[in-house]
Amino acid sequence: MTTEDLGGMGPLVARLGRAGQRLRHADQARPWVLDTAVVVLVFLMFCLPDLLHGMDGDGDGPRRFRLAFTHVPTTGMLALQAGMVLPLLWRRRAPAMAFGAITAVFVLQWSLGAALRADAALFVALYSLALHGRLRQLPWACAVTAGALGLVAARISAVVSVWDVLFFLLSTATAALALGLVIRIRRAQLAGLRDRAARLEIERDQRGRLAVAAERARVAREMHDIVGHNLSVIITLADAGAYATAVTPERGKEALHLIGDTGRQALSELRRVLGVLREADGPPAEPELSPQPGLADIDALCEGVRAAGLEVVYRTAGDIDALNSGVQLTVYRIVQEALTNTLKHAGAGARANLAIVVEDTRLTITVQDTGPPDPDGRSGTANEEGHGLVGMRERAALYSGHVSAGPAGAGWSVRAALELTPHGGAR
Repeated sequence: MTTEDLGGMGPLVARLGRAGQRLRHADQARPWVLDTAVVVLVFLMFCLPDLLHGMDGDGDGPRRFRLAFTHVPTTGMLALQAGMVLPLLWRRRAPAMAFGAITAVFVLQWSLGAALRADAALFVALYSLALHGRLRQLPWACAVTAGALGLVAARISAVVSVWDVLFFLLSTATAALALGLVIRIRRAQLAGLRDRAARLEIERDQRGRLAVAAERARVAREMHDIVGHNLSVIITLADAGAYATAVTPERGKEALHLIGDTGRQALSELRRVLGVLREADGPPAEPELSPQPGLADIDALCEGVRAAGLEVVYRTAGDIDALNSGVQLTVYRIVQEALTNTLKHAGAGARANLAIVVEDTRLTITVQDTGPPDPDGRSGTANEEGHGLVGMRERAALYSGHVSAGPAGAGWSVRAALELTPHGGAR
């Protein structure tokens, strides 16, 4: 067979597969149709010839074979045939009972010395028991079959060698048994593969949903860090500018310039995030993206917060320049959120001490403020846990770290600790 012949078999195999699938669906909807068809087929192939030719010596075969069997009237023949063929209607629903009934009629028939072509129903019943029955029933079924076939060999031993008869009958029974077991194992394998495919599909969908949820949380955290910080600075500057306009117009003008600079910075960062997320319909253009912020940008961050009226004292210790970009981004966002909360709750006129310390494989971030100048004027509730603190903890968890926040004297303290050998991946 050539390659072209094999290639041409593809559509044929596909059509046969679809036809088999349709037959399986039809059988599941109406199982009695197939059982009835099997009974009708066995009757036409093995029962009808005996009814047409009879057992009166006019049948086929050598004379010595015909003389060795007992003549059975048509009524008795029909009864024996019905006893061996009709139980096949339950060969799938109750295979053990069908096999037992057929075997009993088979033994009765050969005890009478009659030979019928309907004896083939015994092998069909054995095949059905191997395919649909319980496996623990097969040993006794094989023993019963061997005994029944031994009876057949004994009855015709006068004309045929017992060993020849046993070899032929036992080979046929073994073939029926093996065919049933092979099909049963194949169906179990296919069912296992289908179940595995279904589980893999469910796991794939779950992984997809988890990935989408994680990405949404990451984007929400990034947007919160960008928008929340810059809006807090803008609001503080706007309030300070409104107050300074009536007293010192120049200070009000300076506040407006700072608001514009902060707004442009926020817009630039938003464009960077959205430029990464957006999927263009046409050929992707090269976006004008700025790098992710790091420790070098904390000075500018502190300057912006100072411009809003919050005094910030910033110090570092250890080899912070050796930190990778993922750690630097995490540190920047934690510091940004902590200073934003200080500006929001303590307000202008407060003081915040910021310290970033690297010791061996541990990095510590501490942001502690002195509280509002007016103890009764702290805006909001400091111990409310919102998205900001949750976001800081999620970022710290990427590096097996933790974040704690709580009162410290008249002010508030935020402390974060990161492991510099992360067990999770950093963005």
